[in-house]
This record gives sequence, structure tokens and C-alpha cells, in this order.
Amino acid sequence: QVQLVESGGGLVQPGGSLRLSCVASGSFFRLYVMAWYRQAPEKQRELVARITSGGRIKYDDSVLDRFTISRDNAKSTLYLQMNSLKPADTAVYYCHAEGTTSWGQGIQVTVSS
Repeated sequence: QVQLVESGGGLVQPGGSLRLSCVASGSFFRLYVMAWYRQAPEKQRELVARITSGGRIKYDDSVLDRFTISRDNAKSTLYLQMNSLKPADTAVYYCHAEGTTSWGQGIQVTVSS
């Protein structure tokens, strides 16, 4: 079971940027398909972006051209660079190792003026 710990959330004004990080324990991070999900109040958790071990990437249409997912296998770390943030991006963000039951604890991102 891989342990995941997110950081980097917070409050930002519309149009601003944040970078989320997710550090994984263990030595098999490089083998996992990793993903960022988010859950807004009273809504279901949804996929934001996914990256395979080989670097193939998928984004939800709502974040295309604004968010960038990346990974550093040497540091066992997953990133989400979020630019041009909108109030609709407000949610708790989670990192997830696909195909496992491993989720991070979640981190709040609030976009508000």
C-alpha cells in the first residue's frame, strides 16, 4: 500500500496559480499510473488529470490548457500546476495511485476574490 501526502493548496484569487505536490512512499512509484481528482461541495469526485508511468497524459476538458500534470519518479512526487484558476476550480484535491486503494488525505483549493 503506497502512502500519499499532498501539499501546496490554499486560497488564491481568480486568475492566479497554485502548484500541488503529492509525495509517495515506497519504491514502486514509477510503476503507477498517477492521477489528481477533485471534489467540490455536494458534488461527486471527478478526475482532473492522469499520467502514466511512461508519461502519457489525459486531462478533463474543464482544465485543458490551464493545468499541467507531471511527475518526478526520482523524487516519487506527482505535481499539478494550476494556472488561470477560476472559482469553479474550488474543491478538495486528491492524488491517487490508479488501480490501488491509495488516496492522499486531500488538500483544499479555494479560488475567490
